[in-house]
Amino acid sequence: MDSEYLMASMIWGTVGFGFFIYGKKQVAAIPMLGGALIMGYSYLIEDAMSMSLATIATLGAMYWISTRS
Repeated sequence: MDSEYLMASMIWGTVGFGFFIYGKKQVAAIPMLGGALIMGYSYLIEDAMSMSLATIATLGAMYWISTRS
């Protein structure tokens, strides 16, 4: 493990946890599922850049889906 991976994992895991808790309290499926997916990236992706790109893509998809409704 390198320091970039640990820092990206900490930052994106915190963002994912925040979305998950927000979605759970508001009973909203999109932020809750998106947050769980973002938290899962910390375990599934072993490269900091790939993790960041996947997280940004997920955040963009969550925004796009929520504005369509």
